[in-house]
Amino acid sequence: MKDIEVKIDNQKVGSLFFEKERNEYGFNYTSNYKPISLIMPYKSSTYIWKNKLHPIFDMNIPEGYLFEIFKKYLTKEYGYIDDFLIFSYICSNIQSRITYKSFSDKKDFFAFDLEDVLQNDTQDNFTKIVSAFLDKNAISGVQPKTLAILKDKESLSSKEYIIKTWGEEYPQLALNEYFCLKAIEKTGVKIPNIKLSKNNKFLLVERFNYNKKSNNFLGFEELITLLGKNKDEKYSGSYEQIAKVIYSVSTNKLESMLSFYKLMIMNYLLKNGDAHLKNFGVLYNEDFSKIWFAPAYDVVNTQVYFYKDKPALTMQGKKLWFGKKELITFGENNCYLSKKDANKIYDEGIFSLKKSINELKDYIKTNKDFKDIGSRMIDTWELSLEEKTHKEIPVETIRNWTRN
Repeated sequence: MKDIEVKIDNQKVGSLFFEKERNEYGFNYTSNYKPISLIMPYKSSTYIWKNKLHPIFDMNIPEGYLFEIFKKYLTKEYGYIDDFLIFSYICSNIQSRITYKSFSDKKDFFAFDLEDVLQNDTQDNFTKIVSAFLDKNAISGVQPKTLAILKDKESLSSKEYIIKTWGEEYPQLALNEYFCLKAIEKTGVKIPNIKLSKNNKFLLVERFNYNKKSNNFLGFEELITLLGKNKDEKYSGSYEQIAKVIYSVSTNKLESMLSFYKLMIMNYLLKNGDAHLKNFGVLYNEDFSKIWFAPAYDVVNTQVYFYKDKPALTMQGKKLWFGKKELITFGENNCYLSKKDANKIYDEGIFSLKKSINELKDYIKTNKDFKDIGSRMIDTWELSLEEKTHKEIPVETIRNWTRN
């Protein structure tokens, strides 16, 4: 397999290679123009990663639904599959601060009509979109999703969106994520531009790593990348670690820590048990002079599907749904906040949750398809209003779910 050229601003800065016999991935800088990652400054020697891709590349490897598609296709085509083959196949079509050139040529993609996708949210149309943009799908996450270029007729502009859908295993996942993100937005934390399709089968999430003013891509790195880990380690770590990394790399430390703490409060109140290392990130400009906490993304209430679900990472060494006392302590000890400020932010989170519960109650009155999952979300959110630490949902609540 040939080396992959790695570029920034269309200038080659290095080469990525794979030594299959030793199962080693290597990257060599060929220029000190700009570093490719916050954890990979320029050096003359080789960056070696054993048994896995370097984190800055690994964060683009598809997981779950998309990985199974690539596995079937590439194994049939080449007789084997590994991360280097997958990355070689898709990397030429990645649009980001870093671009690539591999054996797979860059392709031109036809933009789908945004309004048509919103109106026609069938499984057949989703499969059609996945097929059209398969070579572009450098996105992770286990749920069915795809990157797509969508054209807005009103603005006459085309943008990249991530289109998410759901199957029988996670019913109403699009609406679940929509209401969770909207609850977070009420606290002042930035979220991506999101749109729900006509029948709530699709959630469209506009990519947030593009700077419209300067017409270029921002740097984006997941927290798992900054910790030097790969996708298989996304559930290993703590929220204290994340806070420490965000504080150490961000240039607007107070603002970034406030956004992170608000998001953490909401993750616990909303019962998001999938807030792992890949679901936090930082953005930065071209010369690293500005580094800040990225918008909130991939937030869902997981307890409605797994009633025994727990937080993805540890806090204070435990995976428990902590209440007000412990979350305030986390803000003081790890987010550089005074007790007064931590309390204020927590209370703002509770206020946001109450408003979201009322909105959800109104919504399910006229949207019967969402009544089951929506009612479960309300039950778990009202449990959060007690502001106490809970190991799991009370048995009586689960019995009510099964009766309904």
